[in-house]
Amino acid sequence: MVQTPVGARCPQCAKLYRLPTYRVSTGYYLRALGTALGMAVVCGAIWGVVGGFLPFFYLNLLIGPGVGYAIGEVVSLSVNRKRGRGLAAVAGIGVAVSYLVSILTPWGFPVGLLHILLDLAALALGIFVAVTRLR
Repeated sequence: MVQTPVGARCPQCAKLYRLPTYRVSTGYYLRALGTALGMAVVCGAIWGVVGGFLPFFYLNLLIGPGVGYAIGEVVSLSVNRKRGRGLAAVAGIGVAVSYLVSILTPWGFPVGLLHILLDLAALALGIFVAVTRLR
């Protein structure tokens, strides 16, 4: 017997399937990957320029989650609001690539231990926000 929302049933009668929201095909993963990489380059360039022109210590703690939200939301829209661990991982990797693009700008590389720690905290917050958008 298998427990279902309406009670115990035999395995053939239960026919338990995953919810359609969590059924993600390879095409959706490819679409999510392309969208995440495109958004990572754009958001990373914006992150680097804003961080270069407004060199406040704590500004990255606001920009990181904003980038995570933007990447997570656009990836979610591109895959028709599907969810899952794989899509969350794609969005998290997109935020990490975005941070790498931001430090590749001429003025974006962090100097000093405090800047590095704040950048890592901003990166962690951004990944957390992106992952929770798609989990």
